[in-house]
Order: sequence, then C-alpha cells, then structure tokens
Amino acid sequence: MNIKKILDLLWYSISQRWRKVVLPKDMETFLLISTGAILGANLRYWVGGWAAGRFGTSFPYGNLIINLTGSFVLGFFMTLAVDRLLLDPRWRVLVAIGFLGSYTTFSSYTFESMGLIMDNQWLAGLANLFGSALLGGVAVFLGIFLARAL
Repeated sequence: MNIKKILDLLWYSISQRWRKVVLPKDMETFLLISTGAILGANLRYWVGGWAAGRFGTSFPYGNLIINLTGSFVLGFFMTLAVDRLLLDPRWRVLVAIGFLGSYTTFSSYTFESMGLIMDNQWLAGLANLFGSALLGGVAVFLGIFLARAL
C-alpha cells in the first residue's frame, strides 16, 4: 500500500468517526490548525530540552536543530502533498500551518541570535543567524529532492 492510500484511509477513518458532527469550514480549519499546533509546540519543547541537555546552553542548538528539521520536513511534506500525492488540502492545514507553524522558531532564533551579539558573542550570534538561514535553505532543498525521488 502506498503512502497516499494510507493517508487517504487515515483521513477517511477520522472523518467517518466524526461524520455526525457538522462543522462550518472555518471551524474545521481552526481545529486542524489547533491540533497540529499542540503537537508541534510540544515537540519543539521536547527537542529544545533534549538539545540543551545533550549539547549545553552556550549556543541555541535546540533552535538550530528545530529550524533545520522543520525546514526539511516542510520542503519534504509540501512536495509530497502538492506535487506527488495530491493530498487533501486539510493535510496541509494540519501539518504545514498547524504542526510546523508551531514547531519552527524563526522568531526565537533571531531573538537569541541578537542576544548573543549584544552579549559580545558576535561569532556565535552570527553563526546562528546566518547558519539557520543558509542551512535551512539547504534542508528545504534536500526535502524537496528526496520527496521527488520517491
């Protein structure tokens, strides 16, 4: 069974379970985004804590890891969802907007980068600022490349 059939079957089983509940389109979108955001925010918290425990807190490794993995997953998922599998658009709302929107941390990374720079840790601040942007672009490219190769 291919991944599109699995996702279609999953979506069908979820929608059948809640078939008697009729939601306006905007409420359904709100709930999909919220569900994804709860999962993404909790994963962000876990990854950040794991990275701090594993690598220390002298450099924002957690946000770097989150930005890179989030960029990769977004590139991979959107390529599969739009170009390869033509998934139901609600998957994009759930995953790209909800989950990845709360998981990735570009506002936090710029704040932390500027904090390092303002603490006269120029090299670390600039490495985080430009490293996340540059490596994030590479991660998106790799996600797209890998998804197209499937």
